[in-house]
Amino acid sequence: MKTKTLFDYPLFALGFRAFFVLAGLSALMLILLWNAMLKGQWLHANYFAPNFWHAHEMLLGYSVAVVAGFLLTAVKNWTGRATVTGGALLGLCLLWLYGRILPFYAGLLPDGLIALADLAFLPLLAFRVGVPIVQAKQYKNLVFVLILLVLSVGNGLIHTQALGLADTASVGLELVLATLIILILVIAGRIYPFFTERAISGTLILKNPLIEGLAIASAVLVFGLQLADVAGGWLAWGAGFAATVNFLRIANWYVPRIRYVPLLWVLYVGYGWIIAGFVLTALAAYAWVAPSLALHAFTVGGIAVVTLGMMARVALGHTGRALRVSNAIALAFLLINLAAVLRVLLPMALPSCYDWFIYASTLCWLAAFALFIFIYLPILTQPRIDGQEG
Repeated sequence: MKTKTLFDYPLFALGFRAFFVLAGLSALMLILLWNAMLKGQWLHANYFAPNFWHAHEMLLGYSVAVVAGFLLTAVKNWTGRATVTGGALLGLCLLWLYGRILPFYAGLLPDGLIALADLAFLPLLAFRVGVPIVQAKQYKNLVFVLILLVLSVGNGLIHTQALGLADTASVGLELVLATLIILILVIAGRIYPFFTERAISGTLILKNPLIEGLAIASAVLVFGLQLADVAGGWLAWGAGFAATVNFLRIANWYVPRIRYVPLLWVLYVGYGWIIAGFVLTALAAYAWVAPSLALHAFTVGGIAVVTLGMMARVALGHTGRALRVSNAIALAFLLINLAAVLRVLLPMALPSCYDWFIYASTLCWLAAFALFIFIYLPILTQPRIDGQEG
């Protein structure tokens, strides 16, 4: 009789399972730790400065875990070739986990070792994603390998400052955020029309090649201007153009019945937060709003809303379940959007209540991801209900 090993369990059958679990749990733990830091209740030594730790972990911890789970699963579908599973997947997960834990061992471990553990993940993920793409000769999909490597460069710039070599962390974080938003825009063009056609019978979406290209190019322009430290009118006009062309893009995909399908409207609303991020970037260029509002429109709004929706949809589809969410997950979608409203929009209207809005936003965030883990942990850790592999 064969003994069942850890690697035989469904959690390590495909990348989305383990990494979506890690993403959901980290979304809870990282925000709880950050809240404790802000209140002075967590004074543990850290390799990163507090603000940089928070930004680094939300972008290169939580967000990258979702990216890893999605790409390891999507590439298998695109190429028809296996991606990393079993023990190799566990090893990749542990490497990601070391990157989250080791910064708290500052002073006990060499800073170089802490940096190396975190820096190694993205290049290794790029390799694991790239091999089946090259084997299948789907060279256009190597754009995702390039994106992972650009994220690696941004991460390297953050660690360069943490190691005391140069003041590059802010540029690194800007590059990482820009790359994640552009990645979402690229993936959206592939899956939003497809998901919409699948979910709403009789729908046929014809994409406009010019608008599709300008949507990505305009985002690259805006983030390029920010990285080049260009402000004022140039940035405002660029961000305004990006907001306009991306609005036209998503309007071309939109079907009124989307509002009755939570797995669709959450993705479209998440895209709407990215458009809001461009609008607020334009306003911030003229100093009419704080730049942090644009930043959190992109992150708490765009990245968090889209990734929560994507994890919910991918997990159902790849475990053989019907593409319908429970009322609890629909509530989670509402809560994560409310978190963004409280973090981005209400502080503009009532700046005197800023601290209260941040507290309420934190509670909504925690509630949304607690619901996700409660509902999806059994789904992600149990075999497919249709008996297939994966």
